[in-house]
Amino acid sequence: MAMVGLFWITEDSVYVGAEPAGTASGVRLSKDGVEALGIEHGTRWGWEEVRRIEVADVAVRPPARRWASQTFDAVATALTGMGDQPPAFTVRISTASATVEVTAHTAVAGGIYGPVEYELSRTLLNRLVDGRADLDELLLWRRDRDGDANPGREEREALMLGWSADPGPS
Repeated sequence: MAMVGLFWITEDSVYVGAEPAGTASGVRLSKDGVEALGIEHGTRWGWEEVRRIEVADVAVRPPARRWASQTFDAVATALTGMGDQPPAFTVRISTASATVEVTAHTAVAGGIYGPVEYELSRTLLNRLVDGRADLDELLLWRRDRDGDANPGREEREALMLGWSADPGPS
């Protein structure tokens, strides 16, 4: 698995946020559709049913502020011993009949995203929902990648730009 933007990519699924363990909540995207995971959810929708997926409460800071926040959090964790769970954010899945809110945990180290990566993630998520981006491209990239190391920031941004590129008129 590897983290790119708000996405945790395995060989067969893409998660919005980190892949949840056990009964933890989260959101899985697959070829078949969108699934809200966890004890309170367990709901699946086909892509044709999903109208919108939004994220809220995501920690986003410019690089210098991100570094300062991560340093502060590391010191606070060392002093208090707290901080086992990564920060959480909200994912809203909207269909024609309802909107479901799911808690997801951040996949990025320190739980804080840069503004460019965050905006590219939102664009990619919107394009996955409306069919202008193909989830198979993300899965194929992961299957072809050696190891579990996350790509660097510039590579992540380039990947999301490529995955969300509008193919233009046919």
